[in-house]
Amino acid sequence: MNYAGGSGWMGLGWIFMILVWVLIILGVVALVRWLGTGSRDRHEAQRKTPLEILQERYARGEIEREEYEQKRRDLA
Repeated sequence: MNYAGGSGWMGLGWIFMILVWVLIILGVVALVRWLGTGSRDRHEAQRKTPLEILQERYARGEIEREEYEQKRRDLA
């Protein structure tokens, strides 16, 4: 006879279910935060001045010195 009322391992089932839901919620929160960092980088890129963008292009070697100087004068 089982006088425990069936509360052996089955009684702990609700604890495991809560843990599963907590892990799911934490996973969704982590995913949203990870996806949000990409949009933050795009917003920072939009805040740069034209001169800063020009300097970065010159530093990466995308434009030559003459073109850089001309565009810098145009921006000034």
